[in-house]
Amino acid sequence: MIVYDTIRHYSDTFNNRTQHPLINLVDLNRSAPLRRTKFMLGFYAIIIKETNCGDLRYGNKYYDYAEGTVVFFAPGQVVTSEPEGELHQPYGKALIFHPDLIKGTSLGRQIHEYSFFGYQSNEALHLSDRERDIVNACFANIATEISQNIDRHSKKLIVANLELLLKYCLRFYDRQFITREQASQGVLEQFEQLLTEYLAGDCLKTEGVPTVAYFADQLHLSANYFGDLVKKETGKSALEYIQMHIIDLAKERIFDTSKSVSEISYELGFKYPQHFTRFFKQKVGVSPNEYRGLNWPPFPKSRP
Repeated sequence: MIVYDTIRHYSDTFNNRTQHPLINLVDLNRSAPLRRTKFMLGFYAIIIKETNCGDLRYGNKYYDYAEGTVVFFAPGQVVTSEPEGELHQPYGKALIFHPDLIKGTSLGRQIHEYSFFGYQSNEALHLSDRERDIVNACFANIATEISQNIDRHSKKLIVANLELLLKYCLRFYDRQFITREQASQGVLEQFEQLLTEYLAGDCLKTEGVPTVAYFADQLHLSANYFGDLVKKETGKSALEYIQMHIIDLAKERIFDTSKSVSEISYELGFKYPQHFTRFFKQKVGVSPNEYRGLNWPPFPKSRP
């Protein structure tokens, strides 16, 4: 596996001059043929593909990565270019920037909001011609700025243009969720079914409260992409959606007075009853025992 730990290392590999120690726009077309292999980046990367040139795999899943698409990498991700060992000619552009560039800036504080840096298979950004022109224009503005002599304005201007690019990508992803609404609805239906089956079976008791990552994995999506999709379709985060169903189930089981709140908490996958009590009170506004007292029995007793 190749580890690209610096901007210079990556730029040199693809025969590009390093314009700035913390950010560079790399023309992949300048590279000599390279062997496909696993690689890891020590920085952020935004790569726009210009032609069909093989497959990229993150973990065990392939990118939906055809001509005119953009993929995003965060530091520390391990990616495989396949078929491994094959010589290939890279094509496209890569905007790479080190985390140190954005430290102490608004972008540095908000970078986690650009969740597409954690997307993986079937989750690349597919650009329209107009969107691609906008991305290329942003790339050109950044390239112009980093080619200037560094002065006291350089960092602010570079980061401002970088932030503008990411905001556009966020907008384009929102558009993509809308244009792929049918596929999104299919994922949501599968999520509903998986969640219902999980809550109805023994999984809660044996495996505990399900996580967003669990359902994302079941649906062969990254947790970030899955969470964003659920948010766009339901208005709730995936975690809120799971918790809402657990609370509904908890309310139903609390009516069974033959069981203590502790027993119910274990059945719902909580290791400690106090964690369940805290969770329930946070979501409902009263403790499980208070809820039971307020709502039980559900119907007035019949007169003798």
